[in-house]
Amino acid sequence: MPRAIKAYVTVVERVNRWVGLVAMYLIFAMMGILLYSSIAKTIAIPPAWTLEMAQFTMVAYYILGGAHSMKMDTHVRMDLLYSRWSDKTKAWVDLVTVFALVVYLIVLIYGGFSSSFYAWEYGETSYSAWAPYMLPIKLIMVLGIVLMLLQTVAAFFRDLGRVRGWRFEEGAGEGAGDAGGEAGGSTGA
Repeated sequence: MPRAIKAYVTVVERVNRWVGLVAMYLIFAMMGILLYSSIAKTIAIPPAWTLEMAQFTMVAYYILGGAHSMKMDTHVRMDLLYSRWSDKTKAWVDLVTVFALVVYLIVLIYGGFSSSFYAWEYGETSYSAWAPYMLPIKLIMVLGIVLMLLQTVAAFFRDLGRVRGWRFEEGAGEGAGDAGGEAGGSTGA
C-alpha cells in the first residue's frame, strides 16, 4: 500500500475515532438535559431551552458519531446477500457502491454549507420561544458530514487494499491488522 494512502487512512481514522469517542458521551449530556427538564417540570415551569437543546445534542451525537460508526463497520446495513459473500466480493461491491455514497455526501455538504451561510448571513434563529441561533448546529452537521466523507474515502482505500491484497501494518489506524480485518470500514451496500 502506498505510504501516502496509509498515512491518509491512519490520520482520518484516528481523528474519527477521537471525535466518535467524544460524541459518544453526548448521550449523557442529552440525558442530563432531559432529566433536568423533568425535575424542573415537577417543581415549576420547565425552562424553554431544554427540549430544543436535547434535540441539538442528539443531532450532534449521531452526526459526529457517523464516521466512527463507519470506521468500526457498525452502521446499519441491508444484509440480504452481503453476509454470505467473501471478503473480496464484499470489497468489490463496496468499491462500486462507495461512489453513490460520495455523491450523496457531496450534495449534503453543499446543502450544509449553503444553509450555514444563510444562517450566518441572516442570523437565523429557531422558531421557538427560546429562539437559539441555528449556525452552531448547522456547522456541527457540516463537520460531521465532512468527517463521513473523509472516512468514506478511507474505507474506499481499505476496500481497494482488500481487493489488491495490500496489508495495513499494526497501528495504521485503530484496530487495523490486515486490510480485511473487522475495522475494514466497508461502505455497506
